[in-house]
Amino acid sequence: MADPSQRRSKLGSGVRLREVWAWSMYDFANSGYTTVVITAVFSAWFVGGIAGEAPWATFAWTAALSASYALIMVTAPLLGAWADARAAKKAALAFTTVGCVLCTALLWFAGPGMLVPALLLIFLSNFFFGSGENLIAAFLPELADSEAMGRVSGWGWSFGYLGGLLSLGVSLAYIAWAQGRGQSAAEFVPASMLITAAIFALASLPTFLVLRERAQPRPAAQRASAAALWRGTLATLHRAGEYRDLRRFLLCTVFYQAGIQAVIALAAIYAQQAMGFTTQQTITLILVVNVAAAAGAFAFGYLQDAIGHVRSVSLTLLGWLVMVGLVSTAENSAVFWIGACIAGLCMGSAQAAGRAMVGVLAPQERLAEFFGLWGLAVKLASILGPLSYGALTWVFAGNHRAALMFLGVYFIVGLLLLRGVDMRRGADAARVARPAS
Repeated sequence: MADPSQRRSKLGSGVRLREVWAWSMYDFANSGYTTVVITAVFSAWFVGGIAGEAPWATFAWTAALSASYALIMVTAPLLGAWADARAAKKAALAFTTVGCVLCTALLWFAGPGMLVPALLLIFLSNFFFGSGENLIAAFLPELADSEAMGRVSGWGWSFGYLGGLLSLGVSLAYIAWAQGRGQSAAEFVPASMLITAAIFALASLPTFLVLRERAQPRPAAQRASAAALWRGTLATLHRAGEYRDLRRFLLCTVFYQAGIQAVIALAAIYAQQAMGFTTQQTITLILVVNVAAAAGAFAFGYLQDAIGHVRSVSLTLLGWLVMVGLVSTAENSAVFWIGACIAGLCMGSAQAAGRAMVGVLAPQERLAEFFGLWGLAVKLASILGPLSYGALTWVFAGNHRAALMFLGVYFIVGLLLLRGVDMRRGADAARVARPAS
């Protein structure tokens, strides 16, 4: 007889809620890295402290991140295919987790003038982080069926934003304490890297202790060379007749995620340059947006299961367009804060909804490989969005409002591409897909 919680939540066969919680805890664990290292603390310290506010400092920072995303794009399908063939998603996830935690902790040593070590550690830590994102996502279709995938994905994303808030809150509390004792940024920023690494390591333990690897090894696929794995990945990309809806959604993902990733990477800069926010106001902004994103990811998962995947993602993209209109024309902080809250709600819901759609459209025997392709699309967007925003601010002579308004094109293109995705047809193609050889 099925477990009552399984019947209510429509989880996968043999899956209990505690395992879903353990899976969600990985999103909780790793989100502190992006919130503290990439967005709120270390990025500013790199530009102002390590690079001494050199005119090329911001470019160097974005170049290191872009290079790591490019490497993830190359390796994600290979890593996914390797993990599928050996039923080793969990082992690969452990490797990437240890890599990100160690590289984050080693940022303790990145002091003023240590440009090359700092950039190398950012490159490596971000590479391990992004690779781990793909692997943890590949467990989703094993945990929930298509009727519950939206809400389960939403649980993970909402936990993730809460984890980011925890890491940021603990780090900021330490920074306030350190500043009260007269410490400089050269002392308290490295310590916040240790705090972030420790929270990542500890919070991820439930994932490795409770989450099960349900896939079965495929001996024939284990003998495949890297070249053979890439040929298989390229074949997957070109088999439009079998996976036309997944392929279209991945292209849609590139566009709408380009807009989202630009907002994520440059929200603090926009707040300061266009709205005149202080550092304290900017930190408060990040906290509020994360709270809104957590609420959006959690609640929207249920709405997605109720109204369907395509409709729900369309709603989030319309929300993004509303945000662009409000924020790019805001003349007072009240309108800006409304737009920022909408961005948070749409950020969480769009991320969770997109991951759930891939889970429905991906063949069950090649989950890690197809989530690797999804990761490839997101990482391409992570390069395209911020770089295009930067180019637009250059073209418009530092006009951040005009640059943000032009980013709305990404969401419009995403909406148009999404209209051609047929979830029923795509799910049928995934069910009859041939296994990888």
